[in-house]
Amino acid sequence: MQKTSPNSLSTYRKTVLDNGVRIVSEHIPSRTVSLGIWVDIGSRDEHDLNNGYAHFVEHMLFKGTQTRTSQQLAREFDVLGGTSNAFTTRETTCFHASVLDDKLPQLVELLSDIFLNSVFSKQELERERQVIFQEVGMVEDTPDELIHDLFASVLWKEHPLGNTILGSRAVIANTTDRSLMDFVAKQYSPEKILIAAAGNVIHEEVVALFEAKFSALQASAKINRRKPPPILQPKQIAVRKPLEQEHVVIGTTCPSSVSDDRYVLLLLNILLGGNMSSRLFQEVREKRGLAYSVYSYIAANVDSGYLGVYLGIDPQSTHSVISLVAHEVEKICHTPFAETELADAKDYAKAALLIASDNMDTRMLRLARNEMLFGRYFSLDEVIGSLESVKNSDILALAQKVFSARPLTAVALGPLTDTEIDWQPFAHQDIS
Repeated sequence: MQKTSPNSLSTYRKTVLDNGVRIVSEHIPSRTVSLGIWVDIGSRDEHDLNNGYAHFVEHMLFKGTQTRTSQQLAREFDVLGGTSNAFTTRETTCFHASVLDDKLPQLVELLSDIFLNSVFSKQELERERQVIFQEVGMVEDTPDELIHDLFASVLWKEHPLGNTILGSRAVIANTTDRSLMDFVAKQYSPEKILIAAAGNVIHEEVVALFEAKFSALQASAKINRRKPPPILQPKQIAVRKPLEQEHVVIGTTCPSSVSDDRYVLLLLNILLGGNMSSRLFQEVREKRGLAYSVYSYIAANVDSGYLGVYLGIDPQSTHSVISLVAHEVEKICHTPFAETELADAKDYAKAALLIASDNMDTRMLRLARNEMLFGRYFSLDEVIGSLESVKNSDILALAQKVFSARPLTAVALGPLTDTEIDWQPFAHQDIS
């Protein structure tokens, strides 16, 4: 028997099948539909011997089913006229597409086929292994991407959150069709599966289309519980590589993606380095011309997270930029932002939210994320109300909590060595 929860105040609907598969939808007047099949599995659910499997599976599900070759799948997705893609994060895997609303039944058939009936042929696996090697190489050749993986490995150390999503070359080289199928059998259990649809959809029709295909999945008797990462002693290291620039990430742990402080954290990040009017962008780039790229960002998990600052700088400017970042961080721990500055940050956050809401794919992603993290729907009005309620004192308190409690972790990638970088502004116990 299905359990259905209508929400009379919105177009949101949710149904849970008997085996635990969740189906959520949001009806929005449109000619398009965005649909995603999500699995609550990512690289943090791996260990050192299978790191990269979730991402490898993501690739292989497009490489042929019991009734379609990889070429047939590609052709059918193209014929639908929309966009299709997939991605793996540290906590989730998603297979999604957007099409015109009258193509929804065909899209459900295609996504269900790759998700339930992929064959993992040895020939396709060997081809895709080489593709993933190229993907790894591309990241290794892109220092402004690689630096974030290096920072996570230093911050989280041996915890799976410190591993890369793509996996190591050694694991990729030894991955087999059987090992990937075993991974899917153990990890892709129905209680971890979420189907999300946004656009011109009727919830009952979406449920009927998927129930016929997914209801046969057997619920798992074993529940894999994630272990939160430990709080480790912060480190500051330099990884030497012959580059023109020095790439630096400086950061520390912060509230998780489900924390009550998540809206405060969002605004703190915007004010620190989240847009062109932020403190770091103005001080480092606009006033002094010390960096082309400078920004802060949040990497949040369900039980942890970090707030990082990225800089791409001239190696000779490294010390002065590090000192400048330390100075700006110290300022936000002591001095409230001007009310106009906070109001501008709120307007920026609201505008980004509302503009993105015009895109059905973004609506589907947001719908799924809220279900996975909170098990409920958040209306745009509710989110905007939460943003508006944040006070200057809230941001000041969180800044002090995040930045003043312990030293910051820092990683540099470029021509400088450890002895050539002065981490002193971030290496002591209390920057406040």
